[in-house]
Amino acid sequence: MDWWFVAVALFTIMCSATQVRPDASDHKYNIGDAVPLYANKVGPFHNPSETYRYFDLPFCSPGVVKDKTEALGEVLNGDRLVTAPYKLDFLVERDSEIVCRKELKKEDVVQFRNAVIKDYYFQMYYDDLPIWGFIGKVDKEGKADPSDYKYYLFNHIHFEVFYNVDRVIEINARTDPNALVDLTEDKEVNIDFMYTVKWKETRTPFEKRMEKYSHSSSLPFHLEIHWFSIINSCVTVLLLTGFLATILMRVLKNDFVKYTHDEETADDQEETGWKYIHGDVFRFPKYKSLLAAAVGSGTQLFALTIFIFILALVGVFYPYNRGALFTALVVIYALTSGIAGYTATSFYCQLEGTNWVRNLLLTGSLFCGPLFLTFCFLNTVAIAYRATAALPFGTIVVIFLIWTLVTSPLLVLGGIAGKNSKSEFQAPVRTAKFPREIPPLPWYREALPQMAMAGFLPFSAIYIELYYIFASVWGHKIYTIYSILFIVFIILVIVTAFITVALTYFQLAAEDHKWWWRSFLCGGSTGLFIYGYCLYYYHARSDMSGFMQNSFFFGYMACICYGFFLMLGAVGFRATLFFVRHIYRSIKCE
Repeated sequence: MDWWFVAVALFTIMCSATQVRPDASDHKYNIGDAVPLYANKVGPFHNPSETYRYFDLPFCSPGVVKDKTEALGEVLNGDRLVTAPYKLDFLVERDSEIVCRKELKKEDVVQFRNAVIKDYYFQMYYDDLPIWGFIGKVDKEGKADPSDYKYYLFNHIHFEVFYNVDRVIEINARTDPNALVDLTEDKEVNIDFMYTVKWKETRTPFEKRMEKYSHSSSLPFHLEIHWFSIINSCVTVLLLTGFLATILMRVLKNDFVKYTHDEETADDQEETGWKYIHGDVFRFPKYKSLLAAAVGSGTQLFALTIFIFILALVGVFYPYNRGALFTALVVIYALTSGIAGYTATSFYCQLEGTNWVRNLLLTGSLFCGPLFLTFCFLNTVAIAYRATAALPFGTIVVIFLIWTLVTSPLLVLGGIAGKNSKSEFQAPVRTAKFPREIPPLPWYREALPQMAMAGFLPFSAIYIELYYIFASVWGHKIYTIYSILFIVFIILVIVTAFITVALTYFQLAAEDHKWWWRSFLCGGSTGLFIYGYCLYYYHARSDMSGFMQNSFFFGYMACICYGFFLMLGAVGFRATLFFVRHIYRSIKCE
């Protein structure tokens, strides 16, 4: 039944994704036609989450500022497009044309100067092509004392537009280094905001105009690093997993031979090792409702990740497709909630649980609950900062309606289907009435040391690629090599499954039969390592600062790492359950 939900979700997503790329017929122009130019946002270059509306700074206003209607994903991305003061009509050149003459008051000068100090950049979109630039510069040359620094505002932008027949192909914007306005002193300043437009012909076809933005992550130097990352991961993983597999298979083979020989000899011989606890290994764990909910939520997140990769590999998330990823995340998560409901409730009923409604509520809130609380706090911070990351009330209502009308009903339908599946738990051996006492174990066989060992190996397989992902999500780099990322993800899943199985075997061999929760925690421990990498990236690889940026970085990364914990925990648990059933099915137990 859960595959039915998967099919419906995938079909809906693919149908909605067919119109993601812009239609070429909508981008044809004649000479003198107005080409849409929108100003998006401004913000500190090193704080990607801290962005503000373009006209929050006292730039020239085009008169009536009109907001562009934006999709859900664009709003979630912090985009707030408005009409720009510049006019870049098709094939119409302009030379040092004045946009407006403006008298900056003292408070305007202070506002611009603070923005220059924080390396503010501006972003615009011209015919859906992105434009970036800095608003000013700090002159530090030959000045040791910061009080001697000079602060300048750029007041002249040069636009260079490339066209092919009747279509815009590329646009570059640069600020004139000689057109500067001194903002060092707190005094009123008269300023002329100007711009120049030059048009050049190119042979690049319209269909390939976005390739320029994907080349940065596909340059030979970067590709070498990515392939080195994969080769390093594969070699490390093959060596370590091969070593563990050899030991595990040899030990298992010896165990099977030993137990078979024991069955053919004296019946009163005492059993040892993992066969000794056969009457307890399938004893249902404590907090089985929470375990079932965690497995269900992790399975849903795993399906979400697979669908995102499918869309990425077919080219939906091309560079600067504003908000496409956020839209896909919201839609796919809503549509796959039935998978979580079915998986959690069916597994809970297999564990002889009776209150399936409570289990369903727990499943629905296990991931969404912490995410919602984090969002409420961070959205409040963004509102206090008046940043574009603050979601408008209408967008919050839309998300709530999606959760109410799509996510919750599918979760309930999946739960009902799971409850009615009436499948029994497949245990190859009978469970004893009374649990055996677990013998004293050394410290390194406790849960935390085992989690540390389980999380290190999968993390070592992905840590090089993590830098590029972080530089894309929490920086201004572009990531487009989804095929390599998908390979890394497959390696991560395989290694997580294998290391969890190996550690579970050694746990059972030590006559510790409480493997249910341990396998989930060991599988998900990679998420804790990723969060540890967040601390390293923040201090060693980034220049982020300020309460808002720090809150967004550590808050949302905590949610992402928690999602990885649930997803990889479900992978490790499923692999371990399959392994444990297999080994106990292979021997004869009384």
